[in-house]
Amino acid sequence: MTALDLSSPVAVVGTGTMGQGIAQVALVAGHPVRLYDAVPDRAREAADAIGARLDRLVEKERLTNAERDAARARLTAAETLDGLAGCALVVEAVVERLDVKQELFRALEDVVGDDCLLATNTSSLSVTAVGGALRVPGRFVGLHFFNPAPLLPLVEVVSGFATDAASATRAYETARAWGKTPVSCADTPGFIVNRIARPFYAEALAVYEDRGADPATIDAVLRESGGFRMGAFELTDLIGQDVNESVTHSVWQAFFQDVRFTPSLAQRRLVESGRLGRKSGQGWYDYRDGAERPEPHTAGPAEAPAYVVVEGDLGPAAELVALIREAGVEVRPEDGYGAGRLVLPGGGTLRLTDGEPPVSEDLVHFDLALDYRAATRIALSASRRVRPGLLSEATGLFQALGKKVSVIGDVPGMIVARTVARIIDLAFDAVAKGVAAPEDVDTAMRLGVNYPLGPFAWSRRLGDTWAYYLLADLHEWEPSGRCAPSPALHRHVEAAEDREGTPS
Repeated sequence: MTALDLSSPVAVVGTGTMGQGIAQVALVAGHPVRLYDAVPDRAREAADAIGARLDRLVEKERLTNAERDAARARLTAAETLDGLAGCALVVEAVVERLDVKQELFRALEDVVGDDCLLATNTSSLSVTAVGGALRVPGRFVGLHFFNPAPLLPLVEVVSGFATDAASATRAYETARAWGKTPVSCADTPGFIVNRIARPFYAEALAVYEDRGADPATIDAVLRESGGFRMGAFELTDLIGQDVNESVTHSVWQAFFQDVRFTPSLAQRRLVESGRLGRKSGQGWYDYRDGAERPEPHTAGPAEAPAYVVVEGDLGPAAELVALIREAGVEVRPEDGYGAGRLVLPGGGTLRLTDGEPPVSEDLVHFDLALDYRAATRIALSASRRVRPGLLSEATGLFQALGKKVSVIGDVPGMIVARTVARIIDLAFDAVAKGVAAPEDVDTAMRLGVNYPLGPFAWSRRLGDTWAYYLLADLHEWEPSGRCAPSPALHRHVEAAEDREGTPS
């Protein structure tokens, strides 16, 4: 089954921002495109708006004048649904209400032929449910574009319970012919991206609710240590707090209130207060004229230790040994077993965070970094009774490596580590349940939400067992089940330990 022929007309129903974007993608790819909207004159206005965007593409030399003129000639506004007769594909981008979408597609079946592919761009509803009332449900698929559709490459091609394999393949190949990067997935709450991305927001909010750090500091650590493009608080302000919370709530409800997807009370209060982010002028940050952006907590200058003793294997933080040497701090290696650690001259210990809080007065945890050499900020965590001077020694060490240091509360798993571990876990869980293949999960998370690595690539870099044991410790400390490692991750670790001959 191949992509739709370029001579085949494509229709888009619903002409808001997303509908216009999808129409532009199909139009620039070479299809005749018909727009329809239930609101009178809205389709004609949308056609004019798309024409204006084509003009800008010419100005940016992404289209020639001839290509723009040809595209405009292929774009028409339909006055009624009957005007969509003869289309080979209809993509719906109307309001996120099941009854509205079902009614629309039932009406479309009376207009288009039985060989017309029908697609919904829903991000929160069940594709199976939307298409369940159709006379020919096998030709119904999800085509979930990401906003803005002309710019973002990812399209989730979602097969509902009744979707024919041939229809899913045709939708996949058509999206690819349009210059997009499609991924295949089953109809599950949140599909790939909105399901696996939940911990990125949830863990940041959990650290905030536990008073471990303020939003500006959490965001800075996620960006400058974790390698994420944006922090969780600034990203939800951009998305819209109401939109982000609605997706979280929808996934949570669809999974029968699974504790792993529990919404945040802090975010609920923000939405109730009307602070919806950039669009309302205030969210976690203040976007009104003259407002100052809060700075992340950054520790003052501290003296670097004369030497450190390296005991055992530092695992994901092994690169620190070379960085410490390059900074001119003497490294004294010693034999050691189990979790690696750095011993400072004062006798205190520095250790990569696990799933437990640093309760000892002689222990300081540091957070995970995507790349310790490239990271510009490192978070440290210690108990309130940490021995005087130890935190200063630890701060001075990382400052000697050229890093800014943010000291947060005694939060188990800190910020980046717990976030990445939970993302990895949900990815393994999704694949085990047949949602998508590992390579499609990695592609979706990189392109859909700009993660620096896909979850499976991250797991390989950190080690097969790293996420599991961090989450197991977190679950022991907080036994609500929210952070409990999934059976899929447990099986993966058992297989990895069997290969290595390690007792499980």
